Amino acid sequence: MIGDLDISGVFLPTLLVMMVLTYLVFLAVHALLNRVHFYRLVWHRALFNVALYAVLLGTVDHFCRNLMLP
Repeated sequence: MIGDLDISGVFLPTLLVMMVLTYLVFLAVHALLNRVHFYRLVWHRALFNVALYAVLLGTVDHFCRNLMLP
């Protein structure tokens, strides 16, 4: 367990911080995919976006865990 983050006396769960960070990354990737017209190839756009967010959240979690190792 990574624990909570203390920001000026307010404890935030690390999952919440990672989800916000992932959402910002998702917005950038989503804008890039829109710009290159990738979504023309996608059958169900909303389902693809949820799956993309899940993959990005797993990636952010992986990198956060590797940064916390000694």
